[in-house]
Amino acid sequence: MTQMDDAKKGIITEEMKAVAQAENVSEEFIRKSVAQGTIAIPSNLNREGVKPVGIGAGLRTKVNATIGTSTDICDFDLEEEKAKVAMAHNADTLMELSVGGDLNEIRQRILKMSDIPVGSVPIYQAAVETIQEKGSAIYMEEESMFKAIEKQAKDGVDFMAIHCSVNRETLKRLKRQGREGGLVSRGGAFVSAWMVENEVENPLYKNYDYILEIAKEHDFVMSMANAMRAGAIADSTDRAGVQELIILGELVDKAREVGVQTIVEGPGHIPLNEIPANVTLQKKLCRGAPFYMLGPIVTDIGAGYDHIVSSIGAAASAGAGADFICYVTPAEHLALPYPDDVKEGVIATRIGAYVGDMAKGIHNGEKDLVMANARKKLNWEAQYDAALCPAEARQKRDERPPEDPDTCTMCGDYCAVKIVNEWLDNAEVDVFD
Repeated sequence: MTQMDDAKKGIITEEMKAVAQAENVSEEFIRKSVAQGTIAIPSNLNREGVKPVGIGAGLRTKVNATIGTSTDICDFDLEEEKAKVAMAHNADTLMELSVGGDLNEIRQRILKMSDIPVGSVPIYQAAVETIQEKGSAIYMEEESMFKAIEKQAKDGVDFMAIHCSVNRETLKRLKRQGREGGLVSRGGAFVSAWMVENEVENPLYKNYDYILEIAKEHDFVMSMANAMRAGAIADSTDRAGVQELIILGELVDKAREVGVQTIVEGPGHIPLNEIPANVTLQKKLCRGAPFYMLGPIVTDIGAGYDHIVSSIGAAASAGAGADFICYVTPAEHLALPYPDDVKEGVIATRIGAYVGDMAKGIHNGEKDLVMANARKKLNWEAQYDAALCPAEARQKRDERPPEDPDTCTMCGDYCAVKIVNEWLDNAEVDVFD
């Protein structure tokens, strides 16, 4: 029995209750939305002690942090540290994307130590193990793709990016049109290369019903992977991407019919002006399924500062109706992120998501009002409490302490707020008559 099955039967699960309380909405709203597929709650039946997280329309925009080894840097302790940093800075979910070392061990370690939903990309494991054994991913057996999904489901992965929307028609469109930035989805590259070399249809598309059976048995959320997402601004909203989105919408319908929850990924690099149209298109074609924005990168030239680029995109995306944002770190496009990169990425994306949520009315800026009042009163402790990152705010000021404890070293003796408090707010009303 899945969360969606229960919701359709009118049952409000403990996970639904927890989400309703966290979001300050009614339990019935959550139930109806899960039943309709507009909210997903990643919660694998094989995992316990995980904080329920709701993703979808009417809820706070959630932030995902990715971690994982590479073939160049394979340090499991480092990945655990990165996961701890992400959780300490309030990432809502993690995705474990390792491609180096013992993939089963690192995944199980992350699942064991985290108390938030964990996602994965099972085609990575199928491809990497084939490369190690046979020298190339093109030699993958179809069965190995499904075994990776089933193995990770049994381990307790809460949501999985499944590359089931890459099919022959999608690749034909990609080939006909060409691309400035190429195909940048690693999972999409594995599947596409396999299809071309073996001259057969994508098994994950052809045998989609079988994947749904696995998902239903373990109740993991299908994160419908966006293999055709753009890796360059010039390629955004192109025919291959839209073709894949049409297929994704059809696959979402099939999942809902059997009670499997879905979220839909997209679109990668995208200019600011195209974000609202992309959100509208996804929501329309996928019948309101939660939209998981990867990036979103709004310019290609921010290398070293792509967490800022993505924060801008996150604000615009959340404001337009996106439900879930994958963070980007300062190391994006350059190197495997370290813990400090993870911290910066989570914070930047949370700021973007918060700004977007204000724009779409999820909150009315009540935290901003608390901060504004604290600043007017020069109440520094209250300012720290209201800040998104209290410890970092306190540290900045403590590193450069002012002579006057009421002010900061930005203005010192000429603090505008203090001047107004002393000479304007306390002035007699008749002074202005």
